[in-house]
Amino acid sequence: MFRMFSLPALLLALASCASAPASVAPAPEPPLRLASWNLEFLAEKDGDGCAPRAPEDYAAMRRIADGLDADVIAFQEAESPVAAARVFDPARFTIVMEERPGAPGGTCGGKYPQQRVIRQAVGFAIRKGIPFDRHADVTSLMLGNAQLRSGVDITLRPRGQKPIRLLGVHLKSGCFAGSDAKACPVLLEQIPALEAWIDAAARGPDRFAVLGDWNRRLSLPGDSVWREIDDGDPKNADLRLADEGAAPKCDPRYDSFIDHIVLDKRAGEDLLAFTETLYAPGEAHHSDHCPVSVTIAARTPR
Repeated sequence: MFRMFSLPALLLALASCASAPASVAPAPEPPLRLASWNLEFLAEKDGDGCAPRAPEDYAAMRRIADGLDADVIAFQEAESPVAAARVFDPARFTIVMEERPGAPGGTCGGKYPQQRVIRQAVGFAIRKGIPFDRHADVTSLMLGNAQLRSGVDITLRPRGQKPIRLLGVHLKSGCFAGSDAKACPVLLEQIPALEAWIDAAARGPDRFAVLGDWNRRLSLPGDSVWREIDDGDPKNADLRLADEGAAPKCDPRYDSFIDHIVLDKRAGEDLLAFTETLYAPGEAHHSDHCPVSVTIAARTPR
């Protein structure tokens, strides 16, 4: 005996037998790319400062900045946000800079004896769309001297990832190794202030990195500055020097980096790559520094 089914009932029965569509796994979060670049007296106006530039120089520097494909670029030696915006496209980046006004004065000497000295300041260019918190500037690095740079302190909060805290720095120039150079008493006095920030961040909940122009060859064997900050106390202050084992190719006169990206234990475990971006063969060096970058694996909240 055959049982008759209505058409709607038949369709419902067929649908119930169909296999459910396979669930699609969410795409993994992309890694973070962090960079640092000393812009060498980047001025607001054409022809100004101790590294006077023409419009085509600013355009070339913007192409380099865009080519880094970085989520965040720590930069040094920019006169102002207006100057920084000539390199970091405001349509792509949010610019934050230290609040220290500085006290520039005098003339440049050297190749440009008639040029005026401009403000040199530290900042970050942060890719639009990435949320971040701005913390108080780390003014302890100034040692009470308006000419010394403060640190810029932010926490990056990429969507779908754990936060990462970033400190941008530019330490005193002239004490690249040892302790005997004229500038060494100043730089070595900045180190305890920097270590205090590192230790406090190491006790905090977020992985972190210190990026910038350290004006110190931290990778030299037995360097006293590296030994002081990389003491593993607290445990996340067991630091990783991203350029360890790499030699710079930006300028053949130098065989050790002074621009560094230093990662705490947590971020160091996520390091995927370190890169130095060079100027094209035959291209003018638009700054006396080349950008350095790291790629860090995404950490998703549990």
